[in-house]
Formats: sequence, C-alpha cells, structure tokens
Amino acid sequence: MRRLGGDLALANLLLVGCAALYVISLLLSPGALQPRGLTGLLAPSWPALFLLGGSGAEPVFGYGRWWTVLSAGWLHGGLLHIGFNLMWVRDLAPAVARLYGTGRLLLIYLAAGVGGFAITSLVALAAPGLPFFLHGGMRTIGASASLFGLFGALVCYGQRTGQSGLRQMVWKWVAIGVVFGVVFPGIDNWAHAGGFATGWLVARILDPLREEKPAHVLAGLAGLVASLLAVVASVVTALPLLRG
Repeated sequence: MRRLGGDLALANLLLVGCAALYVISLLLSPGALQPRGLTGLLAPSWPALFLLGGSGAEPVFGYGRWWTVLSAGWLHGGLLHIGFNLMWVRDLAPAVARLYGTGRLLLIYLAAGVGGFAITSLVALAAPGLPFFLHGGMRTIGASASLFGLFGALVCYGQRTGQSGLRQMVWKWVAIGVVFGVVFPGIDNWAHAGGFATGWLVARILDPLREEKPAHVLAGLAGLVASLLAVVASVVTALPLLRG
C-alpha cells in the first residue's frame, strides 16, 4: 500500500471508483444522454444518485441516511463535474501520498468528504435562507469536498515544514475555487469549506513530520471498505423508497 502512494496507482484506484459509479448512475438514468446544455451534459438523475448514496440535508435528515456523507464523494452530477474533479484527484492524490503516506492520504481524503457533507447538510437544515453561494446542500455529491481536504493537508504540511511557497501556491488554488463558488450557482461551497477544515485538522492530528504507521494503512483500507458498504446500504435502503 505504501508503494501505491509513490506513483499514480492509488490515484487511479480513486479514479476508477468514481468513474464506475458515474457510469452506473448514467445507466440508471433514463434520458441522461439527452442534451441539456454544457453543465447538464451526461447528467445522472437524482433518483439514480439517491439510490447510490447522494447526500445532503434531504437524505441525511429527511430519510435518516446518515451514511451518505461517506458515499456521496464517489458520485458526480455530469461530465464536466467528474472531469474536473478527477483531473484534480489525479494531480493531488500522489503528491499528498508522498508527503503523508498512502494510509494517511486515504484517511484525509475520506474524512474530508465526510466532514464537508456533514457540515453542508447541517447548514442547509439550520439556515435555509442564505444567499445562493452560501446555501447548504439539500442534495449534494462530488469529490470536491475531499479535494479541498487535500488542499488543507498541503497547507498543514507547509505550516509544519515552514514551506511558505507551498502554502502560497495552495492558497491560490483555494482562492480560485472560492471565486468559482461565488460566481457560478450550484457549487456547494459549504462542502468545500468543511472538507478543507476537516482535511487540515486530520492532517494536523496525523502529523506529516512523523513516520506513517501500519495502523494508518489499515485504517485507510477500512475507510475504503466503509465507503463500499455505504453505497451498498444506500442501494438496499433506497429501493423500497423508490418503488413506493
């Protein structure tokens, strides 16, 4: 597993998981191939995403599907959505793995997704009247919460090692993400903020200056298994609801 972190193999594992669920969601979405504009190109339907583990205030609090904060990061809402996210995963995951180790990368990545989706769901429930760029997610999906967690981990590494150049570079990337979130509707900025904060906090706790332990690798593998179980639980519990 540590060797996987030294090249693109681990990133490819994350890419394949997201891509496989994206294809499945398209197959479950009648009419997904119909043209709907650039942002709606090859967009799965919400029933398909709900079935596979879409998250947000509606699934988490309306249906009690709390585990979707773990499954939603593997789902995407369109070709542009998954294309941009997976491009960043391919670039960032190997870099973070080299700094933290494979197991800790997985822990940061998965925890950031959970933290981001939990926070945006809480905001949507508690403050539904906020401006569009501050809306919490009633329905939310995507790997971007985990990606912002990787940004947080890189900022933490820069702080712990005194590498100001790294911090400045990552903050520029974060700033670009914030600008996009303010300008374009439909972007879940609370998931991004929650993912960044969670990623930074988990990275701080794990401490990149300490050597990775076998327990970190086992915990990372357990997180992948938990993600798979969350998708399975989503399908099993959603089928009766969708049939009804």
